[in-house]
Amino acid sequence: MNIFRNDLNTKPDIKVAVQVKKYMMSLNESNLNPINSLSDKLNETFKNVQLNRYVSDVTVQLKRELADYVGHGVKESQILFGNGVDDMLYFLFTAVRTFKTSYALSLAPSYFDYKTYSGSVGLEMEFLDFNQDFNFSVDDYLERLNSQNCELGIICNPNNPTGHLIPDKKIINILQKTTKPILIDETYFEFSGKTFVDMIKEFPNIIISRSFSKSFSAAGLRFGYIVSSEENCIFLNRVMPVFNCGILTQSIALTILQNKSLFIENNNKIVSSKEEMYNEMKKYSEVTVYQSYTNFLTFSLGEMSSDFYNYLLDNDISIRPVGAHPLLKNHLRVTVCDDDSNKAFLTALSTFLRKE
Repeated sequence: MNIFRNDLNTKPDIKVAVQVKKYMMSLNESNLNPINSLSDKLNETFKNVQLNRYVSDVTVQLKRELADYVGHGVKESQILFGNGVDDMLYFLFTAVRTFKTSYALSLAPSYFDYKTYSGSVGLEMEFLDFNQDFNFSVDDYLERLNSQNCELGIICNPNNPTGHLIPDKKIINILQKTTKPILIDETYFEFSGKTFVDMIKEFPNIIISRSFSKSFSAAGLRFGYIVSSEENCIFLNRVMPVFNCGILTQSIALTILQNKSLFIENNNKIVSSKEEMYNEMKKYSEVTVYQSYTNFLTFSLGEMSSDFYNYLLDNDISIRPVGAHPLLKNHLRVTVCDDDSNKAFLTALSTFLRKE
């Protein structure tokens, strides 16, 4: 018998449905392990951590480093952080939910866990589908965004799982014609170089989310943060636990930021490798692959996609099916990784197509 909310009767269980293989190219993780690369520096950091205390100077230092990294005149009071971007989404959805009929609006296909975490707090999620060319009508978006029950607009930029950037003029047009909060998910910012942080002063309803999981090679750390106006952060902080992020997590995040050149160099290599993979995949007439501003490539082999996915599993390579939305039927997503993984994937693609 369910003793909780009635809507939980039909809410799906939260699961990570990926195959674990030798070559993990399914979750857009990094090939660089900070524990190995920064072992000496992390050991030094840990010596100064007082794990027996709730309050730590690390928190102050981390906010200072984050504000400096984000730039554009952002103050420490404009930043909130927690256990991954998903954690911050949960708090944001909690803060905006007002009635049972409240909903957030997202373009689709986009990050599937928007629906997962909005549902967790009883916030409905509505979607406006992209066109075939991944474009969309700003007027249609605004009509639904500015309706009475819509509490939040979401724009994933670059978008996951398509990898494309939303044109600046479309986002600015939306911002100019609404007072509703707009979440701009910049999880892949370090690969695209595109940010709207510099527009927060002009549009204080902007809320930007970023992650350490991809470009800072720390998916297992679970650290993400939000950048917005000082006023927005005050209100968001009211739905967050007092000590919502552990001191060890903060210490590792701080050490990573203090050695960010290592990760910037790795990101540049990933971007270069991505272009090489993209160009290689385009050589095959059977493959449709999309330009990407992230660390992954989304592609399709048409009706052969399912067979290719299973072929990769047989060859110890795990990638991600992303065909749940009709627009991406028969589509797969591969993470750009280290040279060995990328080579294994491209070799498997070539061998598979020769067999067919």
